[in-house]
Amino acid sequence: MSLYAKRGVSAQKEEVHAAVKDLDQGLYVNAFCKIYPDHLACDADYVNVMHADGAGTKSILAYLYWKETADLTVWKGIAQDAVIMNLDDLLCVGIHDNIIFNSTIDRNKQLIPGEVLTQIINGTQEVFDLLKTFGINIHYLGGETADVGDVVRTVAVNGTMACRWPKNKLITNDKIAAGNVIVGFASYGQATYESAYNSGLGSNGLTSARHDVLSKYYGENFKESYDNNLADDVIYLGKNRMTDNIDIAGAEVENLGKLILSPTRTYAPVLKKLLTEHFEKINGLIHCSGGGQTKCLKYLPGNFKIIKDNLFTAPPIFNIIQANSGSTLKEMYEVFNMGCRLEIYCDSANAATMIEAAAAFGIDAQIIGRVANSNKKELHITLKNEEIIYEG
Repeated sequence: MSLYAKRGVSAQKEEVHAAVKDLDQGLYVNAFCKIYPDHLACDADYVNVMHADGAGTKSILAYLYWKETADLTVWKGIAQDAVIMNLDDLLCVGIHDNIIFNSTIDRNKQLIPGEVLTQIINGTQEVFDLLKTFGINIHYLGGETADVGDVVRTVAVNGTMACRWPKNKLITNDKIAAGNVIVGFASYGQATYESAYNSGLGSNGLTSARHDVLSKYYGENFKESYDNNLADDVIYLGKNRMTDNIDIAGAEVENLGKLILSPTRTYAPVLKKLLTEHFEKINGLIHCSGGGQTKCLKYLPGNFKIIKDNLFTAPPIFNIIQANSGSTLKEMYEVFNMGCRLEIYCDSANAATMIEAAAAFGIDAQIIGRVANSNKKELHITLKNEEIIYEG
């Protein structure tokens, strides 16, 4: 059993998928988000989409950093994570404007004071203000902030987004076909709309990142930061403190904590441009969130072989995690995005359009692979010294 599983988490969320398998799968079963008829206005030309997600266990990293440094601003990054993990999923079905958002914050009031809530709530609005400058309008309709110390050890920051959207402007992944190329967008670096270097980690796999990188100091001093029923051999196994200096070539990074807590990058500005100006050139969109590089297997419109033989070199944060954890490359690419968090499936003739749009926002993009016919759903990742195979 992997360390990830021993900690009570799952990259593929098998039990969750089993629990919901009998529910209505929506109008387009291959779409990245569930899409339903327009129940709100009963217009046959529109659909309804509602999506829920959040910052996950990244909030625990923010808690540890805040307790160690007294830096309240890290909570604004958690607000961004909760927003972007929703928004970028909606972008993958073509939605990029006139969205409503409702937040859900559950906290242990004894440990999370009002000043932290203020940072999270105001930070959420700041994200919306930035996105509005790119023509992405998200309306903040409040939410629920609950004091549930018996349930939540520190704080859980989540949200729900909803939208009515024209049916003829949806990306459903049904157009993905053999012969398509896959354009990958880097998750790391510094986009023109980001204020600092982004590690690329996003908000997935943070249970592993936290326990594999950080030292026993945190288990001994912050028992509220983990499940005390876990075995000691899976808790805070790393060598590092949040305040350790870190050297990233060509980037200014304050310390390891700030590197791990890099707010999840949104691709909204570049996708807004592509979806409004080049909609017909996009055959499919995949957000490499939970499940990392294997996410694509869940949204293929048939039996295909996905070949990824030109992925980005994994940025430093993932090397740090693997060096501490001893995880295999197969585990790493299944849990983490490994430096590529967005995939656009398109004809080869249209790849340059996608790459140039990303470059205009300071985001590296390249053809990372292609789609081939197969008698089953499979993914082949070719690295410098290893080929990794997954089956859907």
